[in-house]
Amino acid sequence: MIKITFPDGSIREYPAGTTPYQIAESISPRLAQDVLAATVNGKVTDVNLPIGEDAEIRLHKWEDEEAKRTFWHTSSHLMAAALEELYPGIKFGIGPSIENGFYYDVDSPEPITEGDLKRIEEKMMELSRSRQTLCRQEVSKEEAMKIFTEKGDPYKQELIRDLDDGTITFYTNGNFTDLCRGPHLADTSAIKAIKLTSVAGAYWRGDEKNKMLTRIYGITFPKKSMLDEYLALLEEAKKRDHRKLGKELELFAFSPRVGQGLPLWLPKGAALRERLENFLRGVQKQYGYLQVITPHIGGKELYVTSGHYAKYGADSFQPIHTPVEGEEFLLKPMNCPHHCEIYKIKPRSYKDLPLRLAEFGTVYRYEQSGELHGLTRVRGFTQDDAHIFCRADQLKDEFKKVIDIVLYIFKTLKFEHFTAQISLRDPDNREKYIGSDENWEKAEQAIIEATEEKGLPTIVELGEAAFYGPKLDFMVRDALGRKWQLGTIQVDYNLPERFDLTYTGADNLPHRPIMIHRAPFGSMERFVAVLLEHTGGKFPLWLTPEQAVVLPISEKYNDYAEKVSELLNNSDIRTQVDDRNEKIGRKIRDNELKRIPFLLIVGEKEEAEGTLSVRVQGEGDLGTMTPEAFSAMVQERVSTEVEKIKPKE
Repeated sequence: MIKITFPDGSIREYPAGTTPYQIAESISPRLAQDVLAATVNGKVTDVNLPIGEDAEIRLHKWEDEEAKRTFWHTSSHLMAAALEELYPGIKFGIGPSIENGFYYDVDSPEPITEGDLKRIEEKMMELSRSRQTLCRQEVSKEEAMKIFTEKGDPYKQELIRDLDDGTITFYTNGNFTDLCRGPHLADTSAIKAIKLTSVAGAYWRGDEKNKMLTRIYGITFPKKSMLDEYLALLEEAKKRDHRKLGKELELFAFSPRVGQGLPLWLPKGAALRERLENFLRGVQKQYGYLQVITPHIGGKELYVTSGHYAKYGADSFQPIHTPVEGEEFLLKPMNCPHHCEIYKIKPRSYKDLPLRLAEFGTVYRYEQSGELHGLTRVRGFTQDDAHIFCRADQLKDEFKKVIDIVLYIFKTLKFEHFTAQISLRDPDNREKYIGSDENWEKAEQAIIEATEEKGLPTIVELGEAAFYGPKLDFMVRDALGRKWQLGTIQVDYNLPERFDLTYTGADNLPHRPIMIHRAPFGSMERFVAVLLEHTGGKFPLWLTPEQAVVLPISEKYNDYAEKVSELLNNSDIRTQVDDRNEKIGRKIRDNELKRIPFLLIVGEKEEAEGTLSVRVQGEGDLGTMTPEAFSAMVQERVSTEVEKIKPKE
């Protein structure tokens, strides 16, 4: 018999070899029907995989991320089985689950286009209804290589060459056999709704020197109603696409002459960004940050010292050479080395710490052109960066204060759903990182303890740390349920060593400070993009670029409209005049599409009475009022919002 421990701490005994499915069935037949995967001793497994020893178990239904990943992984195999029947001779790359759905990279003997997706979906449904089981088999490296050599599949052969003997498993569903670690569903019958969403090109193993494969994306659900809801969200996402809204609201643009991935901030976008920066500056001032400014370039040796050149040199822009022989500069890829040099400007005492240096610093990284995407993936971006230099006894408190800042910003901008992810080293691939094991262990422990003391729920991800230290990443879900990585906090023992940073302690001896990197927004570009899509362009009143627009009914009232606009702007209400020679209905529609909160209509009656007719976005008509009364109303609304976001003393 083996002892099985459940999440609530209860323990039951079962015969050795019992499967998670049988355990679920012993609790409730309905539970067994709903369970899609299980975590056994920390590892996600098939529900039909026998358990041979005492174990802790969690049973996963659709609501769990582990279940969704397993469901979508099986769906990728179902799609591969369908493709193999429809396109004899097709070769397969990799087919993982992703955040929303799955994909498979394939080398097809004939082109696969968007027009073919419906036929593939129908074949997938046919195979799903046949209740294909997913059979797991352990094979030797020699046997695995023989099978895929006979199939003439060079991609699987290449993957097998990188694997260790004794670790290789196959999964078979129907006539399709794949090299795969799993886990998978017991069978395909749970897959009730299928949508293949797009076809794209992808270089084999992400290397542009390799062959371009066809990547087919899809998503599946256990109920058709779930698919319908997802497709409705996709349509809403298209409407909220920040690239579309940025153009409509005249916030930012791109120019091929300026260069790919280098955004141009237009006046309204610059004003929006300035207000976000000022908001964070106000918060930082309350927490004792000092603002600094550093150059957009730095000597190559600076980044060699920091370790960034060795790790990211290939992803940076090529060095800038000067007429002086051997003198090289790089466009700044990170702000932290510059801040280390600011720390070294003068001797520091233990009484000077913590030293908190903040900068809205623009950095540059050479992203591949195929990876660029609006403001979310660019080549030049501004980080709301800060670096805290502190003593060991100050580390946890400083880390917790940064958590407070991040949570405060999320609350202010109504990012209510997020996950805090502790990103640690990959224990099996330590050569990716710099620094001693001792310092890594201290840094990781500090983050874990700080989050526990704050009562912050977290998940742990191995292998997601920065090369110089572990970090706490905030994964935010927007109004459409999509996940974005925004704020980040990192603990770093390594850069202070590489730059030989010291302070004089109370014992009059030199000591090494610890460095905290933090960026609550992440980058201004990415944050604005996410905020645009989260709000659909309907920003809070304090933040919106244009708070009001005056709409004269005809050209005769343009002068009065200008007079009203001037009065409101003098009262710090951001106001424009739409004096186009268009009908008032067209003006109203156009300006509502621009998400301007207040539309102020003026005509003969309003001019004669010195009033304006007020229409509120999302609320309708408020009636007529004087400019002074309107000004007081807006100021009160802004004041109420600002009071809620004002940093606490």
